[in-house]
This record gives sequence, structure tokens and C-alpha cells, in this order.
Amino acid sequence: MIKNILFLLLVNITTISFLHGQHAALKDDQRKSIYALIDQYSKARETRDTILLKKILTTEIDQLVSTGEWRDGINSSVQGMLTSSSSNPGTRTLNIEKIRPLTQQSAIVDCKYIIQSPAGTVRTMWSTFIVVLDNGKWKISAIRNMLPSGN
Repeated sequence: MIKNILFLLLVNITTISFLHGQHAALKDDQRKSIYALIDQYSKARETRDTILLKKILTTEIDQLVSTGEWRDGINSSVQGMLTSSSSNPGTRTLNIEKIRPLTQQSAIVDCKYIIQSPAGTVRTMWSTFIVVLDNGKWKISAIRNMLPSGN
């Protein structure tokens, strides 16, 4: 009987701790840092700043781009970003639509991704970023770019 009560108590405590972990909330300074990170990414892409990119990306980053290409690791991702920026020049704007915290150290960031070419053509996509807190700084761990159907 005592064993059953202890077992149920343990199950309740475990369940409560898992449910509590589902409601992570970011502090204002964390949100501001994530906004700054996405702005830095946009700037680094537009200016082809590999030093900044390597500073704001995790070494194990992976990226799925709208063409279906996978880029694994920081070197592949940075090289692919440079190639893409050269073949698709223009002003890159990332407007954060939603930040969904997973934990105090990770979040999903959904953005409207707009590339305006020098000729004035506008390409509108979606980008989802997985960001993580790494040694006190937010970094990008994964990127998923999506081109809405019909575009």
C-alpha cells in the first residue's frame, strides 16, 4: 500500500514537472536579443559578412532552403548563403511574426522573409529559425526557408 502511494506521488511530481516545462516564457531582454540576432543575420546575408555569420550561427547548424537543398554544418551553410546571396542579390528583410519559446534556452522564430532584387522584383517566403542560448548569447541552430505554393 505504501509503495503504491509513493509510486503515485512520484508519478504526479514527474508529470507536473513535465507540464511546467511546456510553458517556458522569455524575458523582455531575451526577446530583444532574439530580434537583434535575426537583424544581424539579415545584415550578414545582405553584406556577405562571413565573420558575423560564423559568430551568430552554431557550428552544427543545418539549413533547408526553398530549393530543397540541405546544408549541414557551419561551413556548408555559410558557403551556401554566400552563393545564394550572389545569385539572388537584393535587400533581405526578415519580419518576425512569432517567437515560440521551447525552454529558457531555445525558441522557434517564424519570420516573413522578403527579398527585393535590385530590379524591383519581390520574392516573399517564410523562414523558421531555431535559436539557442549558447554561452550567454543567442545563436541560430537551424533554418527552414519555405516558398509559399503558387510562387
